[in-house]
Amino acid sequence: QLELVESGGDLVQPGGSLRLSCTSSVPSSKDYNIGWFRKAPGKDREGVLCLSASDSATQKGRFTLWRDYAKNGVYLQMSSLKPEDTAVYHCAAAPATSSSCSLDVPLYNYWGQGTQVTVSA
Repeated sequence: QLELVESGGDLVQPGGSLRLSCTSSVPSSKDYNIGWFRKAPGKDREGVLCLSASDSATQKGRFTLWRDYAKNGVYLQMSSLKPEDTAVYHCAAAPATSSSCSLDVPLYNYWGQGTQVTVSA
């Protein structure tokens, strides 16, 4: 059974940076795509970024995602944070069935409990 645990959420000022961690209970690097999602109050869950099982890092805009194979970890680095980035952030794992990943929620079988990120002055 794959279990995911997020950490690193915090209160940060606008313009700041934050690194979130997602640690899996078993080595997942070759079998699962990892996605980060966020849920803000009153809003739908939103996909942030995903990393396929065949990739070690990816970046999109202010967000960078990479793996630490030795630590069974996947890390989300967020920069230039804005108040609208405030949300509970979850990592999730989806069986790797292709060479690319998707942020389609139903594909993800395993979810962490989430970590709160608050961007405020």
